[in-house]
Amino acid sequence: MINREIIRIKIVQLTYAYYQNGNKNIETAEKELFFSLSKAYDLYNHLLALIVAITKESRRRLEVLQAKAKREGTPEPSTKFAFNRFALQLEENKQLCDFNETQKHTWTDEPEFVGKLFEQIEQSQTYKDYINNNEDNYAADRELWRKLYRTLIQENEDLEALLEEQSLYWNDDKDVVDTFVLKTIKRFEEKNGSKQELLPEYDSEEEKDYARKLFRATILNADEYQHYMSEASRNWDFSRLAYMDVIIMQIAIAEMFTFPSIPLSVTINEYVELAKYYSTPRSAGYINGMLDAIARHLVKTGRLLKSIEPAKQ
Repeated sequence: MINREIIRIKIVQLTYAYYQNGNKNIETAEKELFFSLSKAYDLYNHLLALIVAITKESRRRLEVLQAKAKREGTPEPSTKFAFNRFALQLEENKQLCDFNETQKHTWTDEPEFVGKLFEQIEQSQTYKDYINNNEDNYAADRELWRKLYRTLIQENEDLEALLEEQSLYWNDDKDVVDTFVLKTIKRFEEKNGSKQELLPEYDSEEEKDYARKLFRATILNADEYQHYMSEASRNWDFSRLAYMDVIIMQIAIAEMFTFPSIPLSVTINEYVELAKYYSTPRSAGYINGMLDAIARHLVKTGRLLKSIEPAKQ
């Protein structure tokens, strides 16, 4: 699950923190990097567990309504949502159950939030269409949760605020992790039952190596990379560059040198996007121009053995 987008984000954060920390210990910083990455995977599991918590809340409320209907002789409430096949399968998922057993804080500690979210779901048109639809099968149950996640969980300010309270590591993770939760919902198959595989923490050891090598190259070769920035910035006001911009470019140059298989255009585009989020409004354009100039200079002088498209006239 942990991909290069998440890794780049974490390395930007941890490199900035490394220089802000008076006790610069690369071994400690590297451990913090991997701990931070593991917390992103925890968030993935935590958000899947939210679906289970909402379903349990719906069953709790269903029991109250059933008792009331029996007492008053009124029609029985629908059980369709409370016993949604996909949600029940997720509830029984062995990997998710194992994860929950290791957590000190779970959704049972947030009954008010879970209850409020369930009420929002009940009031949604997606929920009403599902309850009133005669289609009653696993595929429809799974599709319901894909729609609910996209409309009521993916963009949810209350949830984001709550997650920020629960872990400082989750501040910038949710947008990326949401895509993996949606991917997981889509991949679920009824025949797999409780043994349905969730996404692994890392797709391969290659991603771990990428994180380790990129972070170490960024720190250990900082002087060299900042020298390249100075060389390429003769036509730029380098002295007025935001400190975060220097960090972002330093990591980008580290990636250019350390990973021959990653095209220069990919590296430049990825770090320009990060600049839009982490630095000043003008930073993206500045960093785009700087990194392009640096890459061309390094290729031209033979210090970087990669190809680059000719400059536009």
